[in-house]
Formats: sequence, structure tokens, C-alpha cells
Amino acid sequence: MLQTARHSRFRPLAAALLGATLLAGPAFAREAGFAQAEWAQDYSSPTTMQVHRSSTPILSPDTIAATEAMVEKYRAIVSRGGWQAVTGAAGLRVGSRGPAVAAVRQRLIVTGDLDATAGGAGVYDSYVAAGVKRFQARHGLSQTGQMSPATQAAMNVPADVRLRQLETNVIRLRSYSGDLGRRFVITNIPAALVQTVENGQVVTLHAAGVGKIDRQSPIMNAKAVEINFNPTWTVPASIVRKDLIPKMQKDPNYLTDNKIRILSGGQEISPRSVNWNSDEGTRYTYRQDSGADFNSMGVVRINIPNPHGVFMHDTNSRGVFGDDFRFISSGCVRVQNVREYITWLLKDTPGWDRAHVEQAVESGQRIDARLTQPVPVYWTYITAWATPDGTVQFRDDIYKRDGVNVPSTIEAPTPVASAASTQPEVFEPGDEEN
Repeated sequence: MLQTARHSRFRPLAAALLGATLLAGPAFAREAGFAQAEWAQDYSSPTTMQVHRSSTPILSPDTIAATEAMVEKYRAIVSRGGWQAVTGAAGLRVGSRGPAVAAVRQRLIVTGDLDATAGGAGVYDSYVAAGVKRFQARHGLSQTGQMSPATQAAMNVPADVRLRQLETNVIRLRSYSGDLGRRFVITNIPAALVQTVENGQVVTLHAAGVGKIDRQSPIMNAKAVEINFNPTWTVPASIVRKDLIPKMQKDPNYLTDNKIRILSGGQEISPRSVNWNSDEGTRYTYRQDSGADFNSMGVVRINIPNPHGVFMHDTNSRGVFGDDFRFISSGCVRVQNVREYITWLLKDTPGWDRAHVEQAVESGQRIDARLTQPVPVYWTYITAWATPDGTVQFRDDIYKRDGVNVPSTIEAPTPVASAASTQPEVFEPGDEEN
């Protein structure tokens, strides 16, 4: 009885839909057909196809072993002919149909991002969306589940190129096979990512802003020795030449607006007294006041002495951490959620728990905290690696060091005119040698 009542209740709706379909013609009929397909299909994606955050450090014996195994897997993929190029797929999303959807499905199946039996062959369903998200996660792209130009470009990097990337990076990973320490920090430049590691496990993970293509972050080993709270910033000579003087030529108020002082022999002088159209500006020292809202280092600098003059720091422009393209500095490394990062660094230093870190930041005062035990810091260049669960990660060879001609898949975001007119342009701490 209940079943009969349910059917009779929906008859008017069904009749209305049928009438609307006949009146509206083929376009509405396609929509109605798609709706029926949606109702009839189980669109939930399996959790086994998701990429989970790995607790295995990029620099570890387990990563080496997993990457070596992935080399063999990709050799097999290449021997079978690799994968076909995907065209016309940018913009595809749940509900899309057509040949490009089939091409995306097949591409995802080849690399294990989609189960061959999941969903329907002709529709961009939630299985495909989940597979695209997994693929995006493995390539450092925003996990939207929709096909973007960057996602299509990453799919079209040939299998043999990916294989050579893996082979190149296995060698790099092996170079770190020694004892890296009980506690250490990894900055993987191509991934624009910072890991803190303790007892062989990743403790915290941070997005990072790293060096531009023409002002590259160096590959190096160093040690974090000191935390500078609410730091001032002395502008490196290279940035004075490349950035500061040209900015002053365009805007005589730039230094004042950004609270940068000019010092000559320890005495402050007026910007108006300098001839900015000559080399006079290169003779002075430039120091930016501390301040979270305008200082390029934000509220914290991590001192890691090294011959390149670079360091790690907070930033007053945190929006970059949400971008896929984070190659925006002059060589230094900006760290997302820097308070968590420095709390971990100061863990073994008495008197510096999270509460004291917060107090130091909020005080606005210049405070230095020297680490009781310096922490090793490794700035690395790894563009391909695998984790023990069988997930392989690829990143753009942003500095072109792999030697295998990996096509670029991500580009710097285009500035929005309205945003550019309202946001002050700021300097980025950088490499003295650049």
C-alpha cells in the first residue's frame, strides 16, 4: 500500500517532467536523461583511491626503497607504450560528457588514479572527479576534482620523461642516505614544502614560498641556530640594486610607506637627499622596521648561517601559500604556519613552549631565542619520489636541473589589476649572491 501510494504521489511530477521535456526539446531531454543516470548510479568514490598525508620523510630509507620500486613500475608502463595525450579536457567537471572524458578516464586508469571498473565510461562522474583529485594531489596541484589547464598539462608529460625523473631523483635521494640526525628539517624546493622530522617521522608539514627561477633557492645543508622575533630587515645589496632603487625612481614615497630607513654611518638620512638616478643609492644601508603588517619577514626569522646569505622566515603576504605556484622569493624560504614551525624548533630549548612563542610574537619587541641544540636543515631538490603506500609524487623541474626536459605544468598567477592597485608592493628577503 505504501509503495502504491509513493508511486501515485510521483505520477504528477513524472507527467510534468515528460511534458516539459517534450516542450523544451532535445536540450532539456539530455538534462533529464543525465538526471536519471545520476539517480541510478552509486557515485561515492572509494577511500582507497585517496592520497593520504604520508608520515614518511622525503629524505628517508623508506622513500628511497619506495622510489626504486616505482622506477620498476614506470619501466613497465613505458614498455607497454605509456599513455595517450589528453586534449580538449580543460574545464571538464562532474556532469561533462564526450570523448575527452573517456581520454581522462583512461589516463587516470593507467597510473592507478582510477579503478577501471568504477563509474560509467561516458560521463565525468564523481569517480572521475575523485581520480582527478588524486592525480592533482600527486602533482602538487589544487585538488578541485575539475580538469584545469595545469592538470591536463601534467597528464601529458610523457611516461618516459616521468621514468627518467624517477631515475634521476633516486640518485639524489641516495645521496641523503646517511645519518641526518634525530631531529631535522627538510625544504624540498620543487615541491615548495617544508617537513619537520623527528625519530624518522614527519611531525609538521608546511607550504613554503621559495626562490624565483631567476633567484633560485640554493641546495644546501645548514643548521637552525636562532629564532629572531619581530625582526628588522637589512635589505641585501643585490635587492637594493635590482629592486629598491628602481622602485624609488618610480615612487619617491616607497621607502617611507614601507618603513624602510636609510642609514649612512649609523645615522638615518632622508630619502629626498639621495639622487636615485645615480649609483648613490648603492652606498647606503637600508633597514626595514619590525612589524607584522609591513615587514617582509613577518614576525619571525629563522637564522640558518650559510654562505648564501639566505634564511627562513614568516611573511606579511601569506596568500601565496594557497597558490600552486610558490616560486616567488629572492632565495629565502617563507614558511606557512611559522609559529608551529618555530615551536617545534624550540622544543628542546627551556622556556620556549607554544605559549611563550605566542607571547614573544605578540609583544612586538625584538627578542632572540638561541636553540639549545641546533637543528640540521636540508634544502633539497627532489622532483619525483614515492611513499611506502605506493603513491608517487611529481613536481615541475622548476630550475631545470633534471636534465630530462620536463615540460612546465604550472605558471605564475596573473596579477589582478584591481588587486595590484590596492596591495602595496613589498620586498622579499633574498640571497646576497644573487
